[in-house]
Amino acid sequence: MKKSNIRHRVMAVAICATLVVTACGKDTKSAGNGASAAAEQKPAGDQAGAGKTIVVGLYSDSSGNYFKPNEIEATKGDIIRFTLKVGVHNVNFLPDSNPGKSGLPPVSPMLQLPDQTYDFPVTLASGRYYFQCDPHALLGMKGHLTVK
Repeated sequence: MKKSNIRHRVMAVAICATLVVTACGKDTKSAGNGASAAAEQKPAGDQAGAGKTIVVGLYSDSSGNYFKPNEIEATKGDIIRFTLKVGVHNVNFLPDSNPGKSGLPPVSPMLQLPDQTYDFPVTLASGRYYFQCDPHALLGMKGHLTVK
């Protein structure tokens, strides 16, 4: 391979890495409602009256980008613990994709470290709710929460 081709590839990788770090390295205080990441990621055991904890993995691997499971059933008082397994992901219950629904949670911060979590206490009214990972929605990283 020619040196100029190698230089172009190295430069392209450096630019992509800079964009990823810039996009994902934002202060977590801008992740939605102004609450700190620590407040948003409070362990389920510290929340009064918490029901069961439902763990949902966030993945990027040879199978694609996905939530596991991507169909969740919960009741008010449960905690959904989104746990990063591989990749960089977030969780967004978009208002446009949940018409007529109120009380949607703010967009989660970008989860970047393996086993980093985002806890979502279920306080929503009964119904079916759509959520996605913003960077990977077009790649099929979507899910549904049914609140009973």
